[in-house]
Amino acid sequence: MIVGRKKIWLGAAASLMAVASLAAGVLRPDRISPGEARSRASHTEARPAAAATTAHGGAVDCGELRCIALTFDAGPGKDTPELLDLLKKEQVPATFFLLGENHVLKHPKTVRRMATEGHELANHTWSHRILTDLDAEGIRTELARTQDAVERVTGRKPTLMRPPQGRTDREVARVSRELGLAQVLWSATAKDYSTTDSALITRRILDAADRDGIILLHDIYDGTVPAVPGIIAELKRRGYTFVTVPQLLAPGVAEPGAVYKP
Repeated sequence: MIVGRKKIWLGAAASLMAVASLAAGVLRPDRISPGEARSRASHTEARPAAAATTAHGGAVDCGELRCIALTFDAGPGKDTPELLDLLKKEQVPATFFLLGENHVLKHPKTVRRMATEGHELANHTWSHRILTDLDAEGIRTELARTQDAVERVTGRKPTLMRPPQGRTDREVARVSRELGLAQVLWSATAKDYSTTDSALITRRILDAADRDGIILLHDIYDGTVPAVPGIIAELKRRGYTFVTVPQLLAPGVAEPGAVYKP
């Protein structure tokens, strides 16, 4: 009887663990690192590999180089043209996760300039709603409206999105997949929404920077753009090559619905 009861208990425990595992999957889709994305592509012959090039046409191999991706959320804003001037001068490509309402619509010339100068344009929702708080239709509206707004300005819909606060789940992944959007998180953030101290922003990013990293900044806060020159200069000194997120994953291609995080 003891053995029988033990078997019953173990079976029940295994069932509970399976349920917990399933629940965890519902709450947090699996993450794919840039290195994993590149590795999967190198072992897949079903489709041609994507070429990774810089904004100025040079070849990039992030399997060999110390690559890092500079990304900016929630813009464009009043300081974004100054940021674009700097990126152009330093020949640094970036990925911009754009807000639709009061940003893409308010600054279409800046958005068009981003695309023209070789930066990657991505989706950060319409109004910065937390997507995991919404039903499927709400998620779809937040993402699709920004998709349409960027397409009207540039002629091309984004293929990447970043969920506000990094909050995602299976439903967000499902809707993202329907809209052709891969999800991109980050490995380094300065929490620049909480400080105007440019030196602190610079230090926080440099402390967290690493190979295959994705840096999160916001081009809408007063302390951020002034911090970027120091960040770029020091990371170049350390031997990093700046790339967009798609370049970081190449020859892999971001899969709609998947979540990418270093």
